[in-house]
Amino acid sequence: MTTIQDVAKAAGVSPMTVSNVINNHPNVRPSTRERVLEAMTRLDYRINVAARNLAKGRTGTIGLAVPEVNSPYYGRLAAGIIAAAERRKLRVSIEQTASRENELDALSLSRNRLYDGLILSAAGMGQADAERLRVDHPLVVLGDRIFGGPVDHVAMPNLEASRAAVGHLIERGCRRIAMLCGAVDEVDTSSLRLTGYQQALREADLAPDPALIQRVDRFGMREGARSAREMAASGLDFDGVFCVTDSLAMGVLRGLADVGVRVPEQVKVIGFDNVTESEFFIPSLSTVDPDHDGMAERAVDLLIRLIERTGPPAVHEELVGGFSVVVRESTGG
Repeated sequence: MTTIQDVAKAAGVSPMTVSNVINNHPNVRPSTRERVLEAMTRLDYRINVAARNLAKGRTGTIGLAVPEVNSPYYGRLAAGIIAAAERRKLRVSIEQTASRENELDALSLSRNRLYDGLILSAAGMGQADAERLRVDHPLVVLGDRIFGGPVDHVAMPNLEASRAAVGHLIERGCRRIAMLCGAVDEVDTSSLRLTGYQQALREADLAPDPALIQRVDRFGMREGARSAREMAASGLDFDGVFCVTDSLAMGVLRGLADVGVRVPEQVKVIGFDNVTESEFFIPSLSTVDPDHDGMAERAVDLLIRLIERTGPPAVHEELVGGFSVVVRESTGG
């Protein structure tokens, strides 16, 4: 197998110069760099990335822990993290947590010894678990369950984006807007988006009606379809629906179609997440695009900063992503 010494001899330089070229050191003359690269190509020299990373005490791999891998939202999130990591020459190892216990397990050093750092999307852990995030390896948290913890955190623009989504329904003439969300026992996605919903109603001088708040156990299409059928069958008066996820909203489209309610003529529907499937439903789904790729970029950059840190811990950052409202057929777009 060709070694650095072989390349150095063929290029007429020292092994240190070859190493500087491999590591893209700025003080190598262009002519020397070209000569070394030509020798590497001619001798078919392959860089042993694994050995180089281990010499630096790194594996070149980061971990991503998500609640479920077959969800449209978490699939989109994982794709964004992988793409951002690849641009930085890192690999991503994904694990599914599915529960608070598994999220805590993912934080443990024994589970993460093969990672240079971990990005955790928490769904089971809550604010009471904030101190459990005080670990001795690089960690960045995604999501809306824990704020102000001892860790870098990238959050969704839940409140602002939900207010804009409901505001869009109001602009399109809706006055009785239902909302599908989960339980709101503590600060989380549902509670933050419910606050945005309520703010939009207040800003439009629309009286809130508790009957329009529909709770679901899971954020899936089946739950959305069932809720839509039940709302229609109960005689509930509504002309708009805001769902905390696109999966729920796509289910609502199906449920309303099942009972003969026309969208957007009779009821307008908007979701949240801008998953790929939302564009291809009939009617296509209006939704909030929370800039998944931008959030993924921020999370990976924060994790790399922690991995490469040599001094004392910096002040932890709490970042909130941007968003846009994507108008499609379900709201008359």
